[in-house]
Amino acid sequence: MGRYDEVHRRSLSDPEGFWGEAAEAIDWERRWDCVLDDSRPPFFRWFRGGRLNTCWNALDRHVAGGRAAQTALIYDSPVTGTIARWTYAELRDAVALLAGALKSHGVGKGDRVLLYMPMVPEAVMGMLACARLGAVHSVVFGGFAAPELATRIDDAKPKLILTASCGIEGQRIVPYKPLLDQAIGLATAKPATCLVLQRPMMAAAMTKGRDHDWREAVAAARPADCVIVDATDPLYILYTSGTTGIPKGVVRDNGGHAVALRWTMENIYGIAPGEVFFTASDVGWVVGHSYIVYAPLLQGATTVLYEGKPVGTPDAGAFWRVVAEHGVRVFFTAPTAFRAIKREDPEGLLIRKHDLGKLRALFLAGERADPPTVEWAEKQLGVPVVDHWWQTETGWPISANCLGIERLPVKHGSATRAAPGWDVRVLDSDGHPVKPGDVGSLAIKLPLPPGALPTLWQADDRYRSSYLAEFPGFYETADAGFIDDDGYIWVMTRTDDIINTAGHRLSTGGIEEVLAAHPDVAECAVLGIADALKGQVPLGLLVLKVGADRPAATIVEEVVRMVRDRIGPVASFRTAVVVQRLPKTRSGKILRGTMRAIADGRGYRMPATIDDPAILDEIAAALKAAGVCG
Repeated sequence: MGRYDEVHRRSLSDPEGFWGEAAEAIDWERRWDCVLDDSRPPFFRWFRGGRLNTCWNALDRHVAGGRAAQTALIYDSPVTGTIARWTYAELRDAVALLAGALKSHGVGKGDRVLLYMPMVPEAVMGMLACARLGAVHSVVFGGFAAPELATRIDDAKPKLILTASCGIEGQRIVPYKPLLDQAIGLATAKPATCLVLQRPMMAAAMTKGRDHDWREAVAAARPADCVIVDATDPLYILYTSGTTGIPKGVVRDNGGHAVALRWTMENIYGIAPGEVFFTASDVGWVVGHSYIVYAPLLQGATTVLYEGKPVGTPDAGAFWRVVAEHGVRVFFTAPTAFRAIKREDPEGLLIRKHDLGKLRALFLAGERADPPTVEWAEKQLGVPVVDHWWQTETGWPISANCLGIERLPVKHGSATRAAPGWDVRVLDSDGHPVKPGDVGSLAIKLPLPPGALPTLWQADDRYRSSYLAEFPGFYETADAGFIDDDGYIWVMTRTDDIINTAGHRLSTGGIEEVLAAHPDVAECAVLGIADALKGQVPLGLLVLKVGADRPAATIVEEVVRMVRDRIGPVASFRTAVVVQRLPKTRSGKILRGTMRAIADGRGYRMPATIDDPAILDEIAAALKAAGVCG
C-alpha cells in the first residue's frame, strides 16, 4: 500500500483523529469540544466548541512567528502597468486599519459586508478585514449586472458595501459604481454605508450620506484587533447559480475552512511556507477565495494577485512572465485559459522566452481538462500537470493528484483519485452503486469533510433539497462520470449534459475529448440538441487554432469521422459548426446550457456571469447559417 492509500484510508476510517491532527497547525483561542458533531445529520459541523480568528491565522501569527518581513502578497497588474508587494507585517497593518474603518461604520461580529470589487489588493484586504472583525463577507464578481447584484444584496442584507469606481477588462474600463447604485435602487435591503475606492482611470459619483471615500476612511481609522469567533460561525457567503434563478448562498465556516485549506497547501499542492503560489482566477469565485486569498496565507506562503488576462495583456506569454518574474513554484488556472494560450501560441514560442526553472507543477480546474490540452502543457512546461476536480460548494479539491503526499501515475482525462476526506461513489438513477467504468452520478458519502459547505445561507431546507434529497446519505455533485478499476475518477460532464440518444447515454465530455484531439481544433463544446427521432443528438462547436487555414467543411468532415471511428455510430455525431469563440462565464466555464437553448429554439435567461453577451448572437447566427437552430 502506498502513502496515498494509507492517508486516504485513515481519513475515512478515523476522520476525527485525522482532522484533529490537521487542526494542530491552526492557532485556537479555545480548543474544540469535539472534532465532528454528528448529532443533527445531515447538518454535520466540525470543531464544535472551538474558537479562533481566521485573519489572525492568515496574517498575525506569521508576523509573530518570524515571517513579518516575508512577502505575503504580490499584486501584478499588466492592465495598469503595476507591480506591488506587501510583507506579512505590511499586509497585517493595512488589514487592521481597514477593519478599523469598517468598525467605525458599525460593522461587527456577524454583520454582513458585500464586496463588489475588481482584482486589486484592496479586495483581498477587504475580505481579511471582515474576517478580522468576525463579520461575514460576501464577494460578488465585479461587473455583475445590477439585477443579479440586487438579489445578492437582498439575500445577504449587508450593513456595508465595499466597492471601487471601476474595473478593467482587457482594454475596456467597466464602471462599477453606476451598476452598484442601480442595484441598491432595485434592492429592498438598503446598506447604510458604501466605501468607494476611487481608481485613477475613472472617478465615481458619490451619494451624500451613504458613500465614503475608501482612502479617507482608512486614513482616519484606528487599527482593529482580531475578534474571536466560534469555529462554526460563518466566515463568508458565496453565491452560486440556482435552478430557480435565485442564487444559492454557499456558507463557509471559520474553523473547518482554516483547517482544510491549510492542509491542502501542504498535502495537495506541495507548497511550503515561504514559497510562491500563483492562482490565475478572480476573488469573486471560489478559486479566488480559497487559493488566492486564504489557503496561501494560512500556510505562510506568498500569493500572487493578477489583474489581467491569459492572452492580450499583452500576449499569450503573460502568465509565463508572472511565473518567471516572481519565482512561482506552483501555478493554478483553468483549462479554458490554457486552451486560449495554446490557440494563440501553439508551438509554445512565448513559453520559451521565460525562465520557468522554479516552477514545479501546474494545476487545472474549473472545466474538464481535455487530454490534448494536458498533453500540450506537459510537453511545453516539462512539469506535472494536475487536473483536479472541485466545486464552489466543496471549497477545495474533491479529487487530485496529491503531490504533497504521493505523486500517482497520470491518466489523461482523469482527475486522479479522491483526495483524503472525500468518499466518492458513482450511483445510478435509483441510488445504487454502478460497476467500475460505468457512467453514473458522482456523489459523496456524508459527512462532507471540513471546509465544505455546512448549509446554505438561511436556507437549510433548500440545502437539503438541492444537494441531499436525490441520494439520501450522499451529497449530489450534479457531475457525471465513472471510477475505473484503479480508483481514478473521470468527471465527464454535468448530469444535465448527458445525452440520451435513442436510449444510449453518452457523455459530452467523451465526444469533446475526440474533437479536441484534431490538430486544427483549439477548443470545442458538445451539446445535446433535440431530435424528433432519437430524442437528442450531439452537436459540436469548434474554435480553430490561430493559423488553421484549411476549409471549415474539411475539418468538420474529419472530426465527424474521428468520432465515428473512436466512439462509434452509436454517438450519432454528424454535425459540427465552426465558430469564432465560445460563450463563457468570467471564470471560464462554457455556457453549454445556454447554447443548447439557442440550438433548440427555446428562450433563455441571459446568464449573469457571461463574459461577453454579444457572443450569443454570434453563436445563434452561426447555428442558423448551418441550418441547426430549431
